[in-house]
Amino acid sequence: MPASVRYSVRYAVSNEEQPVRELSYDDIKQATDRIAGHVRPVAVAPADPGAAQLWLALEHLQHTGSFKARGAQNFLRAHREEGTLPDAGVTIASGGNAGLACAWAARQQNVTATVFLPETAPPVKVARLRSYGAEVRLTGASYAEALAACQDFAATTGALASHAYDNPLIAAGAGTLLEEIHQRIPELDTVVVAVGGGGLFAGVATAARHHGIRTVAVEPENCRALNAALEAGRVVEVPVDSVASDSLGASRASALALRAAQHDDVRSVLVPDREITRARRTLWTDHRLAVEHAAATALAALTVEGEGYGYRPEEGERICVVLCGANTDVGSLAGTDERE
Repeated sequence: MPASVRYSVRYAVSNEEQPVRELSYDDIKQATDRIAGHVRPVAVAPADPGAAQLWLALEHLQHTGSFKARGAQNFLRAHREEGTLPDAGVTIASGGNAGLACAWAARQQNVTATVFLPETAPPVKVARLRSYGAEVRLTGASYAEALAACQDFAATTGALASHAYDNPLIAAGAGTLLEEIHQRIPELDTVVVAVGGGGLFAGVATAARHHGIRTVAVEPENCRALNAALEAGRVVEVPVDSVASDSLGASRASALALRAAQHDDVRSVLVPDREITRARRTLWTDHRLAVEHAAATALAALTVEGEGYGYRPEEGERICVVLCGANTDVGSLAGTDERE
């Protein structure tokens, strides 16, 4: 088995004893070639008519409603190419965007995705996963219990264990987004992206560095796994309490993300929940874009003020904000347009 795939299989269910390498641009290019034609190319639009310095990357229009489709495609197609995609299929513990993307990509590979969720998972999530052909198993009262059951299932059945973000193939797939953004805005200076566990960030930052583009990593002030890891110089546990915690609520950043962040061309910033909510409302009222709070977190970095908070662009700086997902309750946007 080639080293790249052998490494990724070993890394799929992460622990601190496993070796961590830095994601490379070659990883991103391989992923770009591998998933070409299997994901929707990102649309990029100016934030306002005539505003040539700020763009929005509309990745919330991606299959399954988030960027996660890219990593899932790369992960499964890489294993299919190398003959390491078992008949038992793939398994993941996630009721959110990663689970949806895994189920969607698995259906294209004609293998079963077995998705583990806590028994408290909302029926709407279960129904949507099943609509993609996933076998859903409700186990325990917490995500940790569902994850443990997923790991046991992989060990006993031989199913390929996937992860929401902590895998090089998943992160490299996410990084293909920056390749497309760069093609559309070759003069880009800075990309702004929200961070949860760090899969999207690690991929985007790796590709951005190759093209000489700065990356701004944005987290809610009370979901700061990457920010805290940078302060400590190692991966640490953090509390999770934010309006965006459904998507950005990782209690630990991946070691892969930490390595990607330890460069001078990366800025780690925080934003408070009130600015996330305000940015989400602005995207709806001004642009009619219905996004989840994670996507609004990235935009909030450009509006918040205060030391250690947000990002202040230089004059003439060309910036692209990634709107990473749209799996949200659109009913919560009702009544937010004060002009109506």
